[in-house]
Amino acid sequence: MTEPSTTSGEQTHSGFVAIVGKPNVGKSTLLNAFLGTKVAPTSPRPQTTRRGVRGIHTSGERQIVFVDTPGLHKPKDALGKYMNHEVHSALADVDAVVWVVDLRHPPTDEDQLVARQVRELPKPLFLVGNKTDAAKYPDEAMKLYRALLEGRDAELSDTMLSAQNNPNAVATLREQLLEILPESPFFFPVGPASDQSREQWAAEIIREEAMKKLRDELPYAVATRVNRWTEREDGLQRIEGEIVVEKNAHKGMVIGSGGKQLKEIGQAARKQLEVFLDRKVYLGLEVIVIPGWREDVEALRELGYE
Repeated sequence: MTEPSTTSGEQTHSGFVAIVGKPNVGKSTLLNAFLGTKVAPTSPRPQTTRRGVRGIHTSGERQIVFVDTPGLHKPKDALGKYMNHEVHSALADVDAVVWVVDLRHPPTDEDQLVARQVRELPKPLFLVGNKTDAAKYPDEAMKLYRALLEGRDAELSDTMLSAQNNPNAVATLREQLLEILPESPFFFPVGPASDQSREQWAAEIIREEAMKKLRDELPYAVATRVNRWTEREDGLQRIEGEIVVEKNAHKGMVIGSGGKQLKEIGQAARKQLEVFLDRKVYLGLEVIVIPGWREDVEALRELGYE
């Protein structure tokens, strides 16, 4: 864990809050809503988040370091094992946990897997029923999720909201989390919303757009990385990145007929980057093949999954 930074002035409170849940329940959407800016990729597809993304919110003398985690699931490859390890690592040393559940559905086996991880943790737990705006029976579903935590001794709170559409409810939950933080120096300087490098952030924006455009199982065989980022004198941001696939056949699918698919991915990612950077962006993308990268520990490390 990051060592606290030194601060001066009044007594500060700071701590880590893990956001956990099964895949595709809205954890990253909630993190972005907590911060008021986008630091984590989102898409309708499960397992969009692959690594623990830290989002930093500072209010006065209080600072929350949110840790957005991959969806806890039964892993099928080395990448899946890495993702689950990210969850377990996040839970090992935090000050509070936010468990996000999808109120459109009753608990699944994956929800029970999460419940087993958080039920006995001696830390404050916030059960967040998400997607209330799309749920037919949110109250009934919430009761079923609460039942998975029966017998818990440590502090438990719950709330229902839509991370995408209820900014007031999100702000209220954030204030509750700020209030329970222990006395501690700030862990990060005031200002940045994330501890990611700009290259990591841009690579995740590119992967998000690729996952939205690609169909079937292909999105899970795709990784991204940014190899070069330069700024011209006129302010243009020149970003050069790679989309990594496992097979030559996948390469053709990502590029598409006449390069159409790759062009659409690049255009969508560039628009996002320009909005958040408030600068003109040139985005150059290349598709490369690393055979079986999801099962190759060294390849995973090179792609930033370590």
